[in-house]
Amino acid sequence: MANLFAVVQQLKKERENAQKQVKGIDAALAVLGSLKSLESRQTGERRTMSASARRRIAAAQRARWAKWKEAQRRGKKAA
Repeated sequence: MANLFAVVQQLKKERENAQKQVKGIDAALAVLGSLKSLESRQTGERRTMSASARRRIAAAQRARWAKWKEAQRRGKKAA
């Protein structure tokens, strides 16, 4: 009977260890699942850009074009 008691105790310890591992895996999955970039890649979603960011990018591109056109007008390469 003592041997059976030891087996039961060992099984309880193994169950506790397995539960701890499952909790750790669940926590890791929760962290990874909450990452928007990972989710976007999986679903094929694209990131959205704010209107102000689009305006800044467009203004910077217009400045680059203007610099290039001015360099072409003067017969020089744009740096």
